Parts: sequence; structure tokens; C-alpha cells
Amino acid sequence: MDLRDLYQDVILDHARSPRNSRRLLAPSHLAHGHNPLCGDRITVFMLVADDRIQDISFEGRGCAISTASASLMTEILSGKTLAQARLMFDAFHARVTTGEMVPLPADLDDDQDRLEPLTGVRSFPARVKCATLAWHACDAAVTGGLVAEAVKTE
Repeated sequence: MDLRDLYQDVILDHARSPRNSRRLLAPSHLAHGHNPLCGDRITVFMLVADDRIQDISFEGRGCAISTASASLMTEILSGKTLAQARLMFDAFHARVTTGEMVPLPADLDDDQDRLEPLTGVRSFPARVKCATLAWHACDAAVTGGLVAEAVKTE
């Protein structure tokens, strides 16, 4: 089995059995994401306390890449600080859009490695939006998607 087959297996596993695919009942932060080119939609829910992501989940519908990315993201970001979540977003976004490997603190290296199966989308520009949709929604939640604010604007 070559590395691409292994990566494809990881993506298919997360797409078929997404982790944390549920509505969080009492989120402190949330944000919606929509890719109008393919119709993927996602809502990211977060419970943040003491600047740390206590719980994170998502709901929505999308392709295998979008679902797998959201699933991996929730596994990786659970328990992280908001600052670590921003660093992970920046590093992942750079990797899938430009191929640049952004150096991260040592405590996040393993998490960055876990996202490697998704980096192959860089060769398919239309699929980059699928891989980053959940991450953009999460970043929006981190940077201002408080539930009270989100409810007011809807």
C-alpha cells in the first residue's frame, strides 16, 4: 500500500464515520460555512471556557473531503486553546493552498501530521475550498462567532 492509498483510506474513514458530527446543545461560539460552488454547508459549534475549546462539533452536508476535513479538525482542535486553533488554521490553510509547511510549536507537530492526508487537494484547486470550509467556519467562530452575536445577525 502506498502513501496515497493510506491517505485515501483516512479520508474515506472520516467521511463515512465522521467524528463529532452532532449539534452541540449549548455552544458558546458557532459559525456557518457555505461553498456555493458545490453546495457544501457546515455549521461549527464550540464550547469555549477559559480560552480553551472544551467541546467542538459540526453539522452539515458536503462531499467526502469536506466531511473528512471537518471530522479531523474537530478531533485535533478539541482541548486546544483559541490561539492554538488559529495557528492550526493558518498552517493548514497555507499547506493546502500553497504547499508551504508553516512551522508550529512542537506540541502541535503531531496534529499537523494528522492533516497530511488532506494536503493532496492542493493539486485540485476546486477541492481546496472543500477541505478548508470547516476550517474557515471554525476560524470565524474563534474570531467572533459568539452565539449571541450570531443569533442577532440571522
